[in-house]
Amino acid sequence: MCSRFQLFIGLIVISASANFTFMMESNSIGKVLIVAGAVLVVIGIILLLANRTPFIGRLPGDIFFRKGNFTFYFPVVTSIVLSIVLTLIFYLISKFRQ
Repeated sequence: MCSRFQLFIGLIVISASANFTFMMESNSIGKVLIVAGAVLVVIGIILLLANRTPFIGRLPGDIFFRKGNFTFYFPVVTSIVLSIVLTLIFYLISKFRQ
């Protein structure tokens, strides 16, 4: 049977290791937040510059319907092109990481 002192020391060791684990997790969370912030900045810049590019959202095959006060717009071809471009970018990133 454990004495109160041994039990107390065991709790301190468990507490210290849990505190160290929390510190390691908070460092990881900080790095993830920095990367997420950088990604949001890049996306914001792209959205600001998207108004100046005439072809984004206006490709042949994009569905646009307007009747009175109702407007329906679905960028089918733009979505496909964007998907292909992002797939190629992520493929190249994964190849260079290996």
